Amino acid sequence: MIDFCVLGSGIAGSTIANLLSKKYSVHVFDKARGAGGRSSNKKLKGNLSFDHGVQYISPKSKVFTKIIQKLSKKKILKTWDGNHLDFTFEKKTLNPKYIGVKANNAFSKYYLKNIKTSFSSQIIKIEHKKNFWEIKLDNNSKHQFKALILTCPFPQLKKLAGRYLEKKVSNLKIQMQPNITVMVALKNKKELPISSIKFDDNMLAWAANENSKKRFKSNLNLWTLQASLKWSKKTINKYKTNKSIMNKLISKFTQLTGLEKNKIIHKKIHGWKYSYNYQKTSLLSNWNKKYKLGICGDWFGGPKVENAWLSANDLAKKIK
Repeated sequence: MIDFCVLGSGIAGSTIANLLSKKYSVHVFDKARGAGGRSSNKKLKGNLSFDHGVQYISPKSKVFTKIIQKLSKKKILKTWDGNHLDFTFEKKTLNPKYIGVKANNAFSKYYLKNIKTSFSSQIIKIEHKKNFWEIKLDNNSKHQFKALILTCPFPQLKKLAGRYLEKKVSNLKIQMQPNITVMVALKNKKELPISSIKFDDNMLAWAANENSKKRFKSNLNLWTLQASLKWSKKTINKYKTNKSIMNKLISKFTQLTGLEKNKIIHKKIHGWKYSYNYQKTSLLSNWNKKYKLGICGDWFGGPKVENAWLSANDLAKKIK
């Protein structure tokens, strides 16, 4: 029987899986088609793609900075240079922006490269038996493990594992925030001298020029647009059926940038209902020794990629 089942292949899931694999056998499951979680990447064609979740990593702590610099030396990550415009004029430290050399799921892919993974595999039920965990997938198959690690967002955690959670976890005041992302490709042979734009707008918060990441050369300009929190909250439950939501966001983008709407040849929308949690909690992770149930994720500590990595490392220490 395999020692650990890890649910989720995002930053938290891939990090805890990598740490545990140094001593235990590990199997990672994810409902998505590939690794990365919120740092996923969507392909258009060939090597043309969009980072439609996490846009970049900007480390703050010394320990995480060392990890990011190490991955940069290994050419897993690289710095995202160029003109990053901020029309909100917020006063922030200009830390380097790191991105994946091929895509922003590079971090997770690297950490999982020697670990057993099963994608397109959604866990719909978990049950603790006498000495092991049994998980049931959406294809009705069942699998047994000695211990279980969950890295899903807090609302999904409570739904899946509520009966096994300690009160100090289930009673946490967590408010997960949504995010709406739109991906567009335009016919334009000109290389635009802009890497990203932060807007002072109620609808559109941010836009990233995927071409500026220098992963591909193309006659198309690829942009990833992220809606404001206000607009995301308003539309998250209806964006799949209401096409006007995507079109309104695109219209706002072309209005603010001057790019021509009639040159758009591809557009796609994606929503993250439980994208991030702004507020730091009293915990960084949780290990229930009785059930051999571990929980980690960025939502314990805040909205950043770094919070996911710190949470996974904290959990690994508790398990050992």
